[in-house]
Amino acid sequence: MPELHPQFLTSPDGERLSVVLPIAEYEALIERLEDLEDLQEAREALAQIEQGDEDTIPWEAVKAEHGL
Repeated sequence: MPELHPQFLTSPDGERLSVVLPIAEYEALIERLEDLEDLQEAREALAQIEQGDEDTIPWEAVKAEHGL
């Protein structure tokens, strides 16, 4: 996880209203979030396969179907 260097925009009473991040840090956060979402979806799919709720297709069958 990259070190973050946020700047806060505040109201006159000091209440934090918004955050400003360097674009590289923002993009790294978005990428990390997307990776975590992908991981969660993969775990859910694996759990469905392990419970027998999802069918699988052998790799050899996929290759044969596509002429690989």
